[in-house]
Amino acid sequence: MGFVNFRFAPRSKSNKNFFVLSVAKKMIPAVVASRAVLSATKNFVPAVSSSCCKYSTGAESTNLKEVLAKKIIAHQKDVAAFRKEHNNTVVGQITVDMIYGGMRSMKSMICETSVLDPEEGIRFRGYTIPECQKLLPKWGGDEPVPEGIWWLLCTGDIPTDKQVKAISKEFAGRADIPEHVVTMLSGFPTNLHPMSQFVSAIAALNVDSKFARAYSNGVHKSTYWEHAYEDSMSLLAKLPTIAAMIYRNLYRDGTSVGAINPAKDWSGNFSAMLGYEDPKFTELLRLYLVIHSDHEGGNVSAHASHLIGSALADPFLSFAGAMCGLAGPLHGLANQEVLVFLHKIVKEVGIEYKVEKLKEWVWNHLKSGQVVPGYGHAVLRKTDPRYECQREFAMKHLPKDPMFRLVSDLYKHVPSILLEQGKAKNPWPNVDAHSGVLLQHYNMKEMNYYTVLFGVSRALGCLSQLIWNRAMGSPLERPKSMSTDGLKKFIKKQASAA
Repeated sequence: MGFVNFRFAPRSKSNKNFFVLSVAKKMIPAVVASRAVLSATKNFVPAVSSSCCKYSTGAESTNLKEVLAKKIIAHQKDVAAFRKEHNNTVVGQITVDMIYGGMRSMKSMICETSVLDPEEGIRFRGYTIPECQKLLPKWGGDEPVPEGIWWLLCTGDIPTDKQVKAISKEFAGRADIPEHVVTMLSGFPTNLHPMSQFVSAIAALNVDSKFARAYSNGVHKSTYWEHAYEDSMSLLAKLPTIAAMIYRNLYRDGTSVGAINPAKDWSGNFSAMLGYEDPKFTELLRLYLVIHSDHEGGNVSAHASHLIGSALADPFLSFAGAMCGLAGPLHGLANQEVLVFLHKIVKEVGIEYKVEKLKEWVWNHLKSGQVVPGYGHAVLRKTDPRYECQREFAMKHLPKDPMFRLVSDLYKHVPSILLEQGKAKNPWPNVDAHSGVLLQHYNMKEMNYYTVLFGVSRALGCLSQLIWNRAMGSPLERPKSMSTDGLKKFIKKQASAA
């Protein structure tokens, strides 16, 4: 097995292989799962016995792991009953176009954490973005903190202030970075892309994977989710520090990120380590990290982590693979393409443009065979709610920003132009049409770094999905592929039999 020879460094104060950036950890009560298998889910999912819920559960518990344990038992029973009744029910048909067309709209995965509705946009565990903004706990501002969306994605419950603060405290206690990772990041050449550095550092953390260690020790599969949870919490805790170190090394002359402040939330510490002290930037970071956190299970990063995790690779390796996918231009670079597009407009029509001149420029741009980046979506058929909440943020905090004016004017006129052109199925803006302008307003102008921010956020979705995949005993993903010749023969045979 691939994990047997991994080296696992013990976590102790005397171990010099760890570079401690945070306060000392406080032990979190362990959740003990039994090897008993629920009769209703036998041969389907690994059961979690009620003994793992010996602590208080529900709204009063601030221990996410114990709350999850109870949720998992209930969901295992529900899915087992559903499958028993409907295992042979046909969900849909697969067309040749789907096979050649990237499997779009093919219903072939389960993702419990979020669902993308063509008309309403993303729903996190059933909650829309406006509902999340209203209901999730805040930390001295108007925007919800990402710790809240993490709790929601994992459990389906809106957390209390105490539950969110418990997660923040635990993140602070797990934020230490191994010395070998610090050394590696410091030694990277300055021309190595930030995402390449990010992926390398994440993969290098797996030397301390509890999941890999547990698997090599032969633990029962009913406990896999527990070890995946521990790795996921540790990875989430470390990602802001890693991301901030990359930023400082590349753009701030290698200056120190400083120490984790346990009195701050995850975003507050991230903002400070990046070197941004403006509380409005911290608010923007909270908003950004929440709205980019999850987007169903079929997007490249989520699907990559699901696929790699199905081979029982640990969360560090699974998420590193996800970030390789996010680095691709068609997934994680869209907001950079929007910024390039906006700066091209400014260069050619000026920042003090007339609206009619702007509309003429857009028409000429389209007639030249190019697209308007940031408009349209593979699933959505309305303005992306993630765009709308960023627009609201801008109207509140930077209403006179000239680049925001440009984004707003495009929003007013591009959809009607695209509809008149008649090619776009969805002429409305998506999340990427706005995010870059907000970051640049607060002087984060290093576009190559934006995908790293996206990656820190997307960890919340990928890792919550990964925990549930292990809890539900999701099998190795292995779809059947066909050659074009084989597909032709198959269709010919089907036609002759009809």
